[in-house]
Amino acid sequence: MSDFDADVLIAGGGTVGLAAAAALSAAGFKVTLIERAAAPPAFTGGEVDLRVYALSPASIRLLDALGVWPLIASARHSPYHAMQVWHDDPARALRFDAAPDQSLGSIVEHGLLNAALWAQGGDWQRLAGAEISAVSASEEEGAAVTLKQGRQLKARLLVIADGPDSPLRQQLGIDSIGWDYSQRALVAHISTQHPHGSIARQRFLSTGPLALLPLADGRCSIVWSCNTALAAELLALDASAFQLRLGSASQQVLGAVNGSTALKSFPLRLNLVPQTVVAGAVVIGDAAHVVHPLAGQGVNLGLADAEALASTLSEARAAGRGWWRARTLAAYARARRAETVEMLAITDALHRGFTQGGATMARALGLGLSALDRAEPVKQWFARRAQG
Repeated sequence: MSDFDADVLIAGGGTVGLAAAAALSAAGFKVTLIERAAAPPAFTGGEVDLRVYALSPASIRLLDALGVWPLIASARHSPYHAMQVWHDDPARALRFDAAPDQSLGSIVEHGLLNAALWAQGGDWQRLAGAEISAVSASEEEGAAVTLKQGRQLKARLLVIADGPDSPLRQQLGIDSIGWDYSQRALVAHISTQHPHGSIARQRFLSTGPLALLPLADGRCSIVWSCNTALAAELLALDASAFQLRLGSASQQVLGAVNGSTALKSFPLRLNLVPQTVVAGAVVIGDAAHVVHPLAGQGVNLGLADAEALASTLSEARAAGRGWWRARTLAAYARARRAETVEMLAITDALHRGFTQGGATMARALGLGLSALDRAEPVKQWFARRAQG
């Protein structure tokens, strides 16, 4: 170990990189995390972040095991106890309800989650404001990164968690496949005439899905995915005109929209790294897969990556096997492949069915949601899948 600065280097201090650092450190590995941006600011409880996550119960269990969830729960989050999904009529929606005294998940702000992971995520080295300029990786020599400041760090394994456009993935020649959806997601927080009732709602429109997620302060966070032409049109509206359009698009399921923050938008795409492991390195989180936000599962997939990686490496080490070896990394890749590909396929199929299948297909899918709501065993399967 004398030739290495750490067991594991993690490139990327976003949510998934932070969770991987915390999980691997908790499993007994010596971890150094490298993040090119500044450390996340401490949570102050001011204005609610526009960027929020719908954390599944599985993700919450992981954060609880890492000692992070109590800090989040004591600050601010919004559990939701039901989900309502519809196409042309809220009265014919597919609805999932949590078991008594349970929730289907919780809406948590990006800033709060990352601040909690950074502050409470265990005993590992945090290097903020440190950008990687060069990287190499092999099974025998391990991984080495050179920082722009000139410092070099070496470890047995490099975990690449530096986002969907991952520079390190590209430097190591790790290929990805995918496509642009020619859509943008518009995000804002809104006030509505009626309370959200701790229900997450989503309407499938022919131009893309509209999600209304319950916030702890009584407002809703919206994620309105739509084609680029409609996105440009909506972004050009003043607040009152946008609220009217949003009320119409949501079929006033919560009554009139009577307040909204400024809109932000980001492009939508699908991306998949078919081979997430190479000698000395593994790719996780958004660097490994990007899904359409209609299921709200992107961050949950990434957190599951972090948990599975820590578990796989820990089990190999306990069994006396080379935890950094290709065989161990291949076991991790196999463990994650099925869930990742399934989620990409489901979200892509739903997106295409509603936005590219024409009015007839959209009506058929709308009727299918209504029928599915009456098929209790199938509905329970979907609910379990949504809960992780």
